Amino acid sequence: MRVKFSTPCSTATQMLCQIPKAMPRLLWSAWRCARKLATLFLCVVATQAPAQNLTAHENALNQVSQWVKQNLQLSEGQFSFAPLDSRVRVQGCDRALTMDLPFASRETVRVRCQSDAPWQMYLRLVLVSPGSAPALPRASDAAPVSARRVVVATQLLRRGTMVSPELLQEIDHSGHGLDPQAVTSIKDVENAEMVRDIAAGTPLRSHDVKRAVLVKQGQSVLLTIVQGNGLSVTARVDALQDGKLGEQVRLKNPESGRLVPGIVTGPNAARAQQ
Repeated sequence: MRVKFSTPCSTATQMLCQIPKAMPRLLWSAWRCARKLATLFLCVVATQAPAQNLTAHENALNQVSQWVKQNLQLSEGQFSFAPLDSRVRVQGCDRALTMDLPFASRETVRVRCQSDAPWQMYLRLVLVSPGSAPALPRASDAAPVSARRVVVATQLLRRGTMVSPELLQEIDHSGHGLDPQAVTSIKDVENAEMVRDIAAGTPLRSHDVKRAVLVKQGQSVLLTIVQGNGLSVTARVDALQDGKLGEQVRLKNPESGRLVPGIVTGPNAARAQQ
């Protein structure tokens, strides 16, 4: 009778012999795990993809639709939008769009992007089921809007025109369809420059103008010097740089050659800096 003793070498050999039998099970478990992870990943991507792939046009329509539902009391299936002209390209906006109803018909929605690169477009509402859908509110049904004083052009103001009080007029506006950025006082736009054409009678908006260059390099400037006793004297000097209202510019006395700093106070006018 022989007795076999187990040795470290024989034990290692037995373990090695068992590896090929266990390999299929390990590979099968690994494959099932990888398949579950891949399925989970695809589900997450599929869920997030629609929000990321929205075009600027679709995003704008979504925002306008929400606005129409809240302000005109229309449900999802009661309205649609007339197709835009094929030449219109809706741009993106880095902030929320603003909407209003600028006309009395109440069927046109004005959409504006008030970012650093502003734009606006108009969308026409179409009632899908006129028999069941409520009529769009008329201007007379809207909540009362307080009247406001606005500044309008008394004549056609072309781009580049220097704004002066005689070209403007303050009138009372009903407030309906008025742009929130409408200018309310002529003093707010004195010594400004038009950046676009504005027809006569049109309310002026703050973004229709910009600060104008009142003192230009190389031109003669009337410099006012206030003395200690309250008296003031004026002198003709030359501008060495451009300047807008309130800006400091370098001026030169043509006779003495002395450089004098001044604060721009109006067209070709400055005040000596104390």
